[in-house]
Amino acid sequence: MPVESVFPQLEALLPHVQKPIQYVGGELNSTVKDWDECDVRWALMYPDAYEVGLPNQGVMILYEVLNEQEGVLAERTYSVWPDLEKLMRERGVPQFTVDAHRPVGAFDVLGVSFSTELGYTNLLTALDLSGIPLESKDRTVDHPIVMAGGHAAFNPEPIADFVDVAVIGDGEQAVLDVNAIIRAWKDEGRPGGRDELLLRLAKTGGVYVPRFYDVEYLRDGRISRVVPNRSGVPWRVSKHTVMDLDEWPYPKKPLVPLAETVHERMSVEIFRGCTRGCRFCQAGMITRPVRERSITGIGEMVDKGLKNTGFEEVGLLSLSSADHSEIGDIAKGLADRYEEDKVGLSLPSTRVDAFNIDLANELTRNGRRSGLTFAPEGGSERIRKVINKMVSEEDLIRTVATAYGNGWRQVKLYFMCGLPTETDEDVLQIGDMAVNVIAKGREVAQSNDIRCTVSIGGFVPKPHTPFQWAPQLSAEETDARLAKLRDKIRGDKKYGRSIGFRYHDGKPGIVEGLLSRGDRRVGAVIREVWDQGGRFDGWREYFSYDLWMDSAAKALPEYGVDVDWYTTRERSYEEVLPWDHLDSGLDKDWLWEDWQDALDETEVPDCRWDPCFDCGVCPQMGTDIQIGPTGKKLLPLSVVDSGASG
Repeated sequence: MPVESVFPQLEALLPHVQKPIQYVGGELNSTVKDWDECDVRWALMYPDAYEVGLPNQGVMILYEVLNEQEGVLAERTYSVWPDLEKLMRERGVPQFTVDAHRPVGAFDVLGVSFSTELGYTNLLTALDLSGIPLESKDRTVDHPIVMAGGHAAFNPEPIADFVDVAVIGDGEQAVLDVNAIIRAWKDEGRPGGRDELLLRLAKTGGVYVPRFYDVEYLRDGRISRVVPNRSGVPWRVSKHTVMDLDEWPYPKKPLVPLAETVHERMSVEIFRGCTRGCRFCQAGMITRPVRERSITGIGEMVDKGLKNTGFEEVGLLSLSSADHSEIGDIAKGLADRYEEDKVGLSLPSTRVDAFNIDLANELTRNGRRSGLTFAPEGGSERIRKVINKMVSEEDLIRTVATAYGNGWRQVKLYFMCGLPTETDEDVLQIGDMAVNVIAKGREVAQSNDIRCTVSIGGFVPKPHTPFQWAPQLSAEETDARLAKLRDKIRGDKKYGRSIGFRYHDGKPGIVEGLLSRGDRRVGAVIREVWDQGGRFDGWREYFSYDLWMDSAAKALPEYGVDVDWYTTRERSYEEVLPWDHLDSGLDKDWLWEDWQDALDETEVPDCRWDPCFDCGVCPQMGTDIQIGPTGKKLLPLSVVDSGASG
């Protein structure tokens, strides 16, 4: 029986909200399938506004992978802004997909991709608007399976009450495996109801079902153990790893937004994983090993993507794109190929030690020459050893001198505040570095028209990293440290005006820290915040630190813990961490040894080019590092004359 579109009811509300275009759908390359011709139906959600969610590669890839399957339907849904939420509640309009405006509650699966923990309250809004009970235990066989994925799903414990399942790691094959299990269960007449379906998923060992695990606590609040409560459910759940990226050339037809979004470009992931070993970086740790897409595979994806979209810029994405073994040939080959079309190329922030002027010139040959972004992360040589960011100030000065000397006028430097063992002096050295950058820039450019922007984020310890045991700096200490740095930069009469200074205060970081290393008890805080109106916590205009702290003060005392217990407290080796039963492939002893190396200021090289350091990923996951060079080059695209005779 077809599910009716809610667009007629929604349309009447759109004149009364901001940016109504974001709810209309109909983007180039979007897909609408016949409901009745499909037997498994997915609603894929990025729990943020359309302008942030639409360009998300993870959702876009899964949308295409699923829709390519016969009898499978996937549509997208995003968080609605509070103005529309209010009207939807007043008029009884449910959470809807943007593709065919079908009610989310009618789908078999609601798959939610969390790249940050600050999207948790938006999940609850979507569930409530969909008519799906907030807690998993209250759902029936007729409600969608609520599935969490994305980087934040590597510790789904704070939302364990709200999701039915979590899948960690790469999603491409994982969603097809889950889809097959749901299809078989439905074909058999849904035997055993919701519980049986969840059990079938859990027994695979690659899908985490929180309800099938009991958490036991010690008197002091720490976890004693996490134990399965059903036979056949594994003690540990493993992450998914896609090995040959050339076999998964997605997205083939990237979505082209109707409304303005945060990235107006076509993006191609050129490799996945990172072994640089930055100790703060969860993304680098959980996506190991490195798997490169071939130069020819990248070329084919760019060619198809540009033909299918009309974008004029291509983003070459990865955690450290300049580290691709053939990045020079990739950049030159693409710049040559699209020189007449004026298609620009871009990399995310470039590592100081991977930057060279030839690469930079190729990237800007067909596009505009914007500022360069580098991420030293730490202000002092000492703190960079602690975090294993092996970049010296001499390296940085040499690199920016090359850039300024070749016509660039703007450099952005990204740092973190609150790193383990950090002192005021480590942070104040950020100001010294910025001054040295400006001084060198003026010298080589023979001009005072030189800018350097210093951007600082607060450090948040993350699961599955060597810093998962580290204490977090309090919001007050973070703010005090940054105030000293601000005063130092502004007080410099000679260089201060050429240095931009942007920073986040310490408060959002404390909330993110509570959620990133939280356990199931933190779910009560999330629920209280949401009940009190918390929404869009990743947006400064909506985030309320006081609301989170008040809610924590209400919800946590009965468990004998508080916000500081989760954030500013250092953990010991013996402590059972909330995510220990979720296997990212990293050996816990190796992570602990790397934490001790950090405290000793010992650097560890990149295992792509150095011997293996036994992090555990390759043998445990049955994987291996995959890098070039392939020795191939990107050839110019030529028109084949099909009418030519042999």
